[in-house]
Amino acid sequence: MKIFTKESLISQLEDIAKQGFIKNRRKGNQGGIGNTLEDLLGIEENNLPIPNASEWELKTQRLKTTALNTLFHVEPSPRAIKFVPNILLPNFGWMHKEAGKKYPKDEMSFRQTIHGNSPSDRGFQVVIDRNEEKVLISFDANKVAEKHFEWLKTVKERQGNLDNLNPQPYWGFEDLKHKIGSKLHNCFFVQAEVKRKNGEEYYWYRKATMLQKLNFEGFLVELENGNILVDFDARTGHNHGTKFRLRKNCFPKLYQKSTNIFDIK
Repeated sequence: MKIFTKESLISQLEDIAKQGFIKNRRKGNQGGIGNTLEDLLGIEENNLPIPNASEWELKTQRLKTTALNTLFHVEPSPRAIKFVPNILLPNFGWMHKEAGKKYPKDEMSFRQTIHGNSPSDRGFQVVIDRNEEKVLISFDANKVAEKHFEWLKTVKERQGNLDNLNPQPYWGFEDLKHKIGSKLHNCFFVQAEVKRKNGEEYYWYRKATMLQKLNFEGFLVELENGNILVDFDARTGHNHGTKFRLRKNCFPKLYQKSTNIFDIK
């Protein structure tokens, strides 16, 4: 196994950046940026073999992407009642657009991407209670957009009121700290410009940042600011899981220390 020091890894990343555009080495692989960089570094996976240091990872991203990065999957508490399929979906869901076609005619859907900065057009919002140390999901019928008024009527019919969720689904701070700590290690965050030529992708690794020490308060602030989003994706036949996702260029805000290695303009 190839062993790096932080200094030798930085030196090799700088050498790779100087090469300009490099052809994708993983044909047809959506993870081509990361896989190609791993090949160039001579490593098999993104757990970087750096001795005498905390665990390190290699993370990559397209420079001009607008896609959200999935941080982790975790279902809300109280987990024993399976809140999403047993309460959110039957009480607050709506008819799936493929009901009667791809799925049975009574197939329901609950797909919402929400955060703490403002409510969604269906009235859902992330609320952070620092006293109770919980990240909660709230519902406010007064914040539902007019285009969803017919849906709102069905919500009242199904549960008998338009009150806030009861109980409110939530994630405890300690559970989230454990989940984040197991996913967001110290890392080298490398961003690449992407171009296509003759049907092939090429990557220029133009920006690299060394990120150290998880910042949980930073995680909460980005939830409040709308840069971290909670993504529900459930239908009658299957719960695809609840995800925490991150907007582009906000990754360094989740760490206490961010060190620029290079940024080629």
